[in-house]
Amino acid sequence: MIEISETSTIPEVFFAAAKAYAQRPFLVAPANPARAYSPAGQTLTYAEVAEAVQDLMQTYQQAGYGVGHRVGLLLENRLAHFLHKLAMNALGICCVPLNPDHRPPEMAYVIDHAKLDLVVFVDPMASLLHKALAVSVVQPAAVELSQKMVLPGASVPATSIKPDSACIASVLYTSGTTGRPKGCLMSHRYELAAGRWYATRGDLIEFGEACERIYNPLPVFHVNASIFSFYCAMLKGNCQIQTDRFQVSRWFTEVHESQATVVHYLGVVVPMLLNQASHPLERDHRVRFAIGAGVDPQRHAEFEQRFGYPLIEIWGMTEMVRAIFDAELPRQVGTRAIGRVQPGMQVRVVDDADEDVPHGTPGELLVRDSASSPRRDFFSGYLDDENATEHAWRGGWFHTGDIVVRHADGLMHFLERRKNIIRRSGENIAAAEVEAVLQSHPGVAQAAVLAVQDEVREEEVLACVVLKPGQTVPNTADDALVRELFDHCDANLAYFKAPGWLWFTNEIPTTGTQKIQKHQLFAADSDPRKEVGMMDLRSWKKRHRQP
Repeated sequence: MIEISETSTIPEVFFAAAKAYAQRPFLVAPANPARAYSPAGQTLTYAEVAEAVQDLMQTYQQAGYGVGHRVGLLLENRLAHFLHKLAMNALGICCVPLNPDHRPPEMAYVIDHAKLDLVVFVDPMASLLHKALAVSVVQPAAVELSQKMVLPGASVPATSIKPDSACIASVLYTSGTTGRPKGCLMSHRYELAAGRWYATRGDLIEFGEACERIYNPLPVFHVNASIFSFYCAMLKGNCQIQTDRFQVSRWFTEVHESQATVVHYLGVVVPMLLNQASHPLERDHRVRFAIGAGVDPQRHAEFEQRFGYPLIEIWGMTEMVRAIFDAELPRQVGTRAIGRVQPGMQVRVVDDADEDVPHGTPGELLVRDSASSPRRDFFSGYLDDENATEHAWRGGWFHTGDIVVRHADGLMHFLERRKNIIRRSGENIAAAEVEAVLQSHPGVAQAAVLAVQDEVREEEVLACVVLKPGQTVPNTADDALVRELFDHCDANLAYFKAPGWLWFTNEIPTTGTQKIQKHQLFAADSDPRKEVGMMDLRSWKKRHRQP
């Protein structure tokens, strides 16, 4: 394994890895006959990546880019993203991955907020980029990716091309599920430390050297693929298999053909795969474990039994990828367990006043490195938002916004994002719990649960439901399916957790990483209770009295 220190930089570590593992495969794009570029796939060794990076370094340096510049990459999930990022970071340039699923106003916001100096894009993204630039204030130069790419000169040439470990390597934007995305500043030290943490966890997460193949279907504008698994692979001479995006129709084929030993997932992947008919390759694989978050507890064991490898749930976030893993035996499959904290991180579980809560009591998860250096190896802050940074770090602890329960033995269970807790008549209701029950109904394809105002009970439970194909969408609360869905929740949850409002929709908006964007379900500042088709079920919610 390549050793890193507190002063290491990405180019130092990368070129050391390229020398140590020269002929080993580093980056792989699986074959995909439907893909317009590289339909046969692509494999790059460490030596080939190093050669390409050196060429790109020369291209960027000749154009005057270096420390202090920010360059946007709009390269889909192509391997070129990693080549450009490594070359840019080697010169101290900051990489700002752009989300190809953004709408023009969203991309314009990132361009303006990050104050980009340059955007490198691929042809399919040209129209999106030009529409974004038409409404952005900042007007960076833009150049299409090509073999003999010539960059426009930097408007203000860099005075240095020598980054240090504190130099910002990336700005990654949060999903913005409750408002405008914030730009998370990631230093060279952060990115390398994140990879080392993942590569050295042990227990069920045991990475060999120069032998692992990590299949990651997540987008490269996300921390999971661009930092977490990428540097884990690099530090131990392993290979990252970067597919275009998660496609349920190609999962079994690509995992089999790529000889993946580790796969990454999001919770949405699990039901989509389980809902597929039996596939001849679904157990013909080399996968030893899967890493991800958000699996429906009711389908966790079913997945492992059918496909033959453990889903290891983790907790982590862009601001701090020193993840917590449920990788110790015995595991508690189907309980939302996220594991125990390992040495190198400290945690607290607190109430609204930041007072520690007793074991077994839900509270917000706070994290830090240590009392002497709380922010060590965390993100460097939110871009141009010192107030938000300091608010998140109030009291010397990073406030994650996640609600967990910690038990006396140290095992933690994830409940919900704090912002997705519904407060009804003094009871805290986790939206995820209600969503899991709704999605266990055979007629439900997807569900999103959120809070709406209630004049009597403070807040009430609103369930937004997408039905499976073939189901007739009810028009009124008198429809039998409405009563069936309510009774299903009422039978599996405390009465106060059942939906008080029910609304059927054809689609629930998601981010490129398949995170539900609840704030896009209804217009800003509107009252969802007045939405056409909204069904009031509050009178159905009654406390069941024991005989």
